[in-house]
Amino acid sequence: MPTTVKCPTCQKEVLWSKESQFKPFCSERCKLIDLGDWASEKHAIPVKPEFDPELLDSLGYEETDFFKDH
Repeated sequence: MPTTVKCPTCQKEVLWSKESQFKPFCSERCKLIDLGDWASEKHAIPVKPEFDPELLDSLGYEETDFFKDH
């Protein structure tokens, strides 16, 4: 039985094969709609910040003193 997936844009069934030129999308149109959504930041991969900037203040790194030569 062939594998099928749903197009992420329109939910149409797409055959997962070498002949499916735009997989997982059903068409170039759906592929470009998704690309546009990423470009306009409608989609985003959540990331955890490396550190909390407020933590620097509590550790004594004041912004006015940070760039001073000691």
